[in-house]
Amino acid sequence: MASSSSATKPTSAMSLIFFISLLFFLSISSITSSNLTNDPTLTPWPHQFHSILVMNYSGSNEIIDLWYDWTNGRNFNIIQNQLGELLYDLEWNNGTSFLYSLDSNKKCRTAQLEVGILRPNWLEGANYLGQQKVDGFLCNVWEKVDFIWYYEDVITKRPVHWVFYTGN
Repeated sequence: MASSSSATKPTSAMSLIFFISLLFFLSISSITSSNLTNDPTLTPWPHQFHSILVMNYSGSNEIIDLWYDWTNGRNFNIIQNQLGELLYDLEWNNGTSFLYSLDSNKKCRTAQLEVGILRPNWLEGANYLGQQKVDGFLCNVWEKVDFIWYYEDVITKRPVHWVFYTGN
């Protein structure tokens, strides 16, 4: 009796270990396969951030010091053209923009646009195109309305690059 009882204990223990291992394998397999078939989720912009952008307009370059403030409905850009003036651009969520300089020319003009500043989720509905390396970063790439390509770092989820095609 003792020997038959001890013979079944290792078998039931082995069955339990096998069953737990099988459940673990199936759950890992399910997680892995779902990650392979689902596109990543695009990260909305934070409601407030500061960024320095390097813009290339095919021969004309500028650096933009951008202060985005969705919470207060404003966007402030300090624009330094490569060989030109320093320009300030204050944009409001109601579509009003003030563009001015503080140099000896003291230029100032206003513009009224149909839309205000970009919403934090402005890329909602974009089509996922896959991954691509840009400037040393592995990026998820999205396209929206056939003229915006947006590149987001896979690891940090921060914007790395975007292209607006204007037809030129």
